[in-house]
Amino acid sequence: MTALWAESEVLAARVATVTRPLSDDLLAQGFADGDEACLNEAYRRWGALLFTTALRRLGDSEEAKDVTQQVFVGAWRGRKGFDRDRGSLKTWLVGITYKKIADALERRSRALRDQEAAAEFASLDSKADSVTTADTVVDHGVIMDELGQLPAPQQAVLRMAFYDGLSQSQIAERTGMPLGTVKSHTRRGMMRLKHRLEVDGEAH
Repeated sequence: MTALWAESEVLAARVATVTRPLSDDLLAQGFADGDEACLNEAYRRWGALLFTTALRRLGDSEEAKDVTQQVFVGAWRGRKGFDRDRGSLKTWLVGITYKKIADALERRSRALRDQEAAAEFASLDSKADSVTTADTVVDHGVIMDELGQLPAPQQAVLRMAFYDGLSQSQIAERTGMPLGTVKSHTRRGMMRLKHRLEVDGEAH
């Protein structure tokens, strides 16, 4: 049971054991009051339900395990926000589960967009390097000109990727930007660059 709380301060706490059956109301009260035995009893009662809920939406058992852990760790840390007058502890935990599932799906979408942006940039780079005739749609000079029209942060990130071959993590380390910001600039810059190139292509 202790392993469930592997990445939280709960790991350091000595796991208590519920020695007598508790009603859901008493369990909720103990949980809200910070009784670690009630935390573990809540997991025993509803952990499988929350895991199954996450698994059905995510389709990945490891991701579902992570979500289940995040739910209980987050609920324990934020237990003062639990209001018994607004619903049961079980209902509250299920609500947190759906929020964590939504977060996990959003992370998936961002990762996919980042991969698509990186692939699109690599494609543009490849086209620019292979320019040999006037029939080629994308010219290296055109890419450089259009790159210069982007907002400064997006331009800087894409130039480091284009000229220096840096990964997003390396760009974040070099610039001091958060990795999420680098990814955002890459994605937005690529979308604008792609759009401008498509407009120029239609104009010619």
